[in-house]
Amino acid sequence: MRVIELFSVLSAAAICLCSCGDVKPVSGDNARSTAASAAESEAASETTVPFGGIVPKEEKFKGANGFDVDLTELSASMVYAEVYDMVYNPDDYVGKTVRARGPFSYFKDEGTGNEYFAVLISDATACCSQGIEFVLDGDYTYPKDYPAVDTEITVNGVFNYYKENGFTYCQLTNAVLEDSRLSW
Repeated sequence: MRVIELFSVLSAAAICLCSCGDVKPVSGDNARSTAASAAESEAASETTVPFGGIVPKEEKFKGANGFDVDLTELSASMVYAEVYDMVYNPDDYVGKTVRARGPFSYFKDEGTGNEYFAVLISDATACCSQGIEFVLDGDYTYPKDYPAVDTEITVNGVFNYYKENGFTYCQLTNAVLEDSRLSW
């Protein structure tokens, strides 16, 4: 487990470092002229993304296809990085509408009787995955109203998280399976 966490941290750091591009430190008079040049560039184009391609937190949730975060529109590397961010910065995502695609997963805690349903998000090499739990909007019974385990699904819902036994878990509430066949 520690190896997976370390790999996740290193992968996220590598993605951040790679996305920074040609950012060079500036000082003295160059700093003033660089700042003035950057301000002119930004004024000339409303589509300029500052900081070498990193989108500021307040600009992150613009909405694509009606969703605040559409994981189905991202590459395998970026979707895993975004899910990593969701897991480690859940307060930034609470209340946002999220759409995700991946294999369906089911788990029943025999001790408590609680059932958990999730969509699995894999990294680019498919060696690591992170599940996002979802709670369907309505009255559904497993297995009758759910797909078979490992079936590719697309689910959307409102991001939330909760703590249980000292761990933080992410979930999509009021969720909808987009391929909403009555029988799987």
